[in-house]
Amino acid sequence: MATSSESTIAKATQEVTNDEKETNGTEEVAVEPKTGVSFPVKLDDGKQLNCVGLRKKSIFGLGIKVYSYGTYADNEKLKDLLKSKIGKAPEKPRKELYQMVIDSDVEIMVRLVIVYSSLTISMVRKNFGEGLGASIKKLNEFFLTMLMGRRMGQASDDIKLTPGSLIEISRLPGFVLETKGEYLKLKLGMIIEWNEVMGEVISKVESELLCRAYINMYIGDDPLDKDAKDKFGISLISLF
Repeated sequence: MATSSESTIAKATQEVTNDEKETNGTEEVAVEPKTGVSFPVKLDDGKQLNCVGLRKKSIFGLGIKVYSYGTYADNEKLKDLLKSKIGKAPEKPRKELYQMVIDSDVEIMVRLVIVYSSLTISMVRKNFGEGLGASIKKLNEFFLTMLMGRRMGQASDDIKLTPGSLIEISRLPGFVLETKGEYLKLKLGMIIEWNEVMGEVISKVESELLCRAYINMYIGDDPLDKDAKDKFGISLISLF
């Protein structure tokens, strides 16, 4: 007869397996259902997709879809972290489980895919500023300049990011926050290839505060997408 812990893990594993996945050619992907944006289930470097979500913003009373995102992690390192802190799998994701991940420096990468066709630089600045919260307000401008790169930090507020623009923000061991862009384009009367090299590092900064604040945006007490946070929690339980 299965123990309570074994049943919990089996249920969590089944829920992770049953997430909305499909095959794109030879690559298995998970689809964010509200936008149709797909994310690879596993990356070439071994990181695995733990959840997909959607960042929405209320503009003039309308719920605008800003970007879809997929949260990837080094699940082996996450497993070691959780098992060293918690002996057995909890029956459901608890705050302490998420907090361990937020406070650690285990590698986690969030891939953002822009879906809103009228997204401007000023909206991106405001979006990330609000998400990071008052606790790092004094570091807000520094973070945003780091996030979008020097050129974007100096760009006009009216410049638009085209749908499909992709940004990857990773928390690396040692509390390093790294930003990469893949085929990110700016529209200013014409299309500009802002970052032509796939996966080129735009910026990198070492800050435990920024790393914790950034991950907290996605799995903290007030996440950008609660369903995505819940799925991330279920994926953590499945690691036990």
